[in-house]
Amino acid sequence: MTLFDSPAQVAEALAGVGYLPGPEIATTVFLADALGKPLLIEGPAGVGKTELAKAVAAATGAELIRLQCYEGLDEARALYEWNYKKQLLRIQAAGDRAWDDTHDDIFTDEFLLERPLLAAIRREDPTVLLIDETDKADVEVEGLLLEVLSDFQVTIPELGTITAKRRPFVVLTSNAARELSEALKRRCLYLHLEYPPMERERDIVLSRVPGIEEGLAEQIVKTIGALRGLEVKKAPSIAETIDWARTLLALGLDTLDAQAVKDTLGVVLKHVADQRRAVTELNLG
Repeated sequence: MTLFDSPAQVAEALAGVGYLPGPEIATTVFLADALGKPLLIEGPAGVGKTELAKAVAAATGAELIRLQCYEGLDEARALYEWNYKKQLLRIQAAGDRAWDDTHDDIFTDEFLLERPLLAAIRREDPTVLLIDETDKADVEVEGLLLEVLSDFQVTIPELGTITAKRRPFVVLTSNAARELSEALKRRCLYLHLEYPPMERERDIVLSRVPGIEEGLAEQIVKTIGALRGLEVKKAPSIAETIDWARTLLALGLDTLDAQAVKDTLGVVLKHVADQRRAVTELNLG
């Protein structure tokens, strides 16, 4: 059972929740849904990779389940683990019962702690599974993902194989900090995102910040573009563009002059060296 009928419906549905996709994004999301394939989205931080998964969930009413990847992530945090404390209490309560009987009693669903991957597989309602910043996890974690993304199933030795009754819509994101394995990539459709053109980012601001004037929105995205063109440690994200627009509204400003930029740089640049570079190279005084 699919979530979308056409790329045009994807574009309309995502726009309805404030995410304005280009044709490539809308088409790739539609194909991932229609083909039942995971969608791998790569690109620099802040271009809207995670937001796209959230928007798909919001637009379809699906439950969003997120696995945040990090160095040291293991099977117990990604798939499942057993509630050992509860099992121990049950063993103690069993007294002199035979171990075989106790073993069968404690390795049941009652003692299973499901983590994001297993939770997404077991859900029968529409689900978006977001595997965020996949490239930050250790290479071994990709092996955990292969069974899930190939057959949408999880094998638990004590319980057997659990197969999805309804496949989740899977989004993997990567900042390309390291190269993901070819085996993982083969299982996915691929989408590369960059920062949107100025006109689309302006439209995003107008959509997400009620009450802002078009002229101010254009000033903001033009200045953001200039900041991204500098050699900064962390370029402003689309979310920070939106935050900046809300900041200026909160201050009652209707124009973005040099003083306003200088006073509010902390909203969009989070390193002092970046702020100093911006002040110097944009002649903010």
